[in-house]
Amino acid sequence: MGKERSFDLDVLSVEWGSSIVARTEIGRFSGGVLTSKSVANLDSLGKGPPGRFRLGRKVVYPVGELVGWMKGRMGPCTHRGPFEKGSET
Repeated sequence: MGKERSFDLDVLSVEWGSSIVARTEIGRFSGGVLTSKSVANLDSLGKGPPGRFRLGRKVVYPVGELVGWMKGRMGPCTHRGPFEKGSET
């Protein structure tokens, strides 16, 4: 059986160096896991990160709120794709 993995997303806020993240920078902030488009779509559905606000023409998120939201979306990957080890084809 597989081991339970834990990832410390709090390191993102430490390494970012700012208390806010512009929506256009979410891809860079998350290491490419999220895109600004997907977060904008989730925002429009009321499922995006809490605490967003406008700063000029940019939509921004407080780092702590964004990291907390990402933690809440984490979960084990239970589906095995056709190219993953141990899956049947």
